[in-house]
Amino acid sequence: MATAASTSAAAAVLASRLLRRSPRLLRRLSLSRAPPPALSSSSRPLAPLARQPLGHRARMGHTAAAAAAAGPALGLTKPNAVEPPQITFSAKDIEFSEWKGDILAVAVTEKDLSKDSDSKFENAVLKKLDSQLGGLLSEAAAEEDFTGKAGQSVVLRLAGQGFKRVGLIGLGQNAPSTAAASRGLGESVASVAKSAQASSAAIVLASPSGIQEEFKLTAAAAIASGTVLGLYEDSRYKSESKKVHLKQVDIIGLGSGPEVDQKLKYANDLSSGVIFGRELVNSPANVLTPAVLAEEASKIAFTYSDVFTATILDVEKCKELKMGSYLAVAAASANPPHFIHLCYKPTDGNVKRKLAIVGKGLTFDSGGYNIKTGPGCSIELMKFDMGGSAAVFGAAKALGQIKPPGVEVHFIVAACENMISGTGMRPGDIVTASNGKTIEVNNTDAEGRLTLADALVYACNQGVDKIVDLATLTGACVVALGPSIAGIFTPSDELAKEVTAASEVSGEKFWRLPLEDSYWESMKSGVADMVNTGGRQGGSITAALFLKQFVDEKVQWMHIDMAGPVWNDKKRAATGFGVSTLVEWVLKNSSS
Repeated sequence: MATAASTSAAAAVLASRLLRRSPRLLRRLSLSRAPPPALSSSSRPLAPLARQPLGHRARMGHTAAAAAAAGPALGLTKPNAVEPPQITFSAKDIEFSEWKGDILAVAVTEKDLSKDSDSKFENAVLKKLDSQLGGLLSEAAAEEDFTGKAGQSVVLRLAGQGFKRVGLIGLGQNAPSTAAASRGLGESVASVAKSAQASSAAIVLASPSGIQEEFKLTAAAAIASGTVLGLYEDSRYKSESKKVHLKQVDIIGLGSGPEVDQKLKYANDLSSGVIFGRELVNSPANVLTPAVLAEEASKIAFTYSDVFTATILDVEKCKELKMGSYLAVAAASANPPHFIHLCYKPTDGNVKRKLAIVGKGLTFDSGGYNIKTGPGCSIELMKFDMGGSAAVFGAAKALGQIKPPGVEVHFIVAACENMISGTGMRPGDIVTASNGKTIEVNNTDAEGRLTLADALVYACNQGVDKIVDLATLTGACVVALGPSIAGIFTPSDELAKEVTAASEVSGEKFWRLPLEDSYWESMKSGVADMVNTGGRQGGSITAALFLKQFVDEKVQWMHIDMAGPVWNDKKRAATGFGVSTLVEWVLKNSSS
């Protein structure tokens, strides 16, 4: 690569000498020092290291010190500091017509808009509101051809009322009965509030009885989460950013009291994790290097030091742990790898269950010598190949605020880049994973599973009961399930039920696919224990079967292939997929 070619021989020798004098890094976060810089401030990648043969890289110095010594990011790009939406939510049981603020948003179904013989709304809420407004609501709905279909909205400016505007938000045929539908309502409210530059809003359903009593808590939280996420725009890399005006949202008619308030706080905490995950994926590879990803993870541990510790392993320590599979992928890059391990322990130290969440952390994937080429290869989007790690750290950030009891959680990411250089992994090379199994690399673009192999072995060595790994692993899964659904693979029916139940609360979509053992035949090598990829048929299944080789049989394990839902092509931005489901899964294990 150009970066390596441009490094002078003299500079390389000097860098090599300096690095040989540096102590071996097994960095445990010191809570007495200042936190590492945030991605939204002045985090920078490490300077290029002198080139060494495959598997024999120079030792790294302290991440923060090395980053500080490095020059500006490629392209002189520095993300702006942008605050995410800060909204106060309140659940109220009041008469909606007495509410005072900027915009009253009324969620209506198609049925709610039906009228009697006198052309009056039959729905009690709309009838009362229309009467209060002198028939203006009925007229506007007719003139704007508003029928209550999902995605429709109409907003009226008012005079002489306690609220400055009233908005009708279409729900479609039924009131929201799922978390996804409720979140969609919140996003719609955010859209009309943003257009009106409202600083306060209230949300009321025209037919609150359409929501089952046991679902109201979940609905309120999902509406709140949808509102925050609908307002959020990642403008850190734009020269100008839009101001978020909305600060206060009241949810009327879905209950009130401490239980609802706690659920709304949870929604805010969860949303902050989703936003963090989105920002990590959106960040370009010239800014979000493996070193910067490690700094961001360490910042979580610093911020929530009462429940988190951080361990960052350098090349030399990974060699000691015999992580040959992971290090082979990282060998070509000028940006050295960082193996990241956050550990969550409850404040009281009482642990009933130990979990691990492992995320693929390729901050850029060129494909290596099997380089991504041609239409549809999406090499320009390969910054999102660390989407699994973004979900892991987004969940960690949320859980640091929620602080569930009774559960210990290990968040593990083998971060690196998959690049091309004279020191890089070649097709046909044989690498050895930390459990001793050998892998013939028949495709350098099937690199994620090589990094996950050593990460899974490491996770099992933490003595955990259950492991969930997440990765943007295969295009085959996108072909099978499309852009909105992640594939799940597990030999454990119990774990499948747990994650499915968590996804029903989160509103994220998953589909269980088979671990067909007979397909392993295509993964056999004549010279090693296995190859790293089979044929095109059943590619997502053979990838999961590969990962299974690195998991202890005593540990319940699930693989999530999230290559489709990690990215929204229409918005050209990250989705934050996986964060909500992971948090719900941990909470279910906390309470069980």
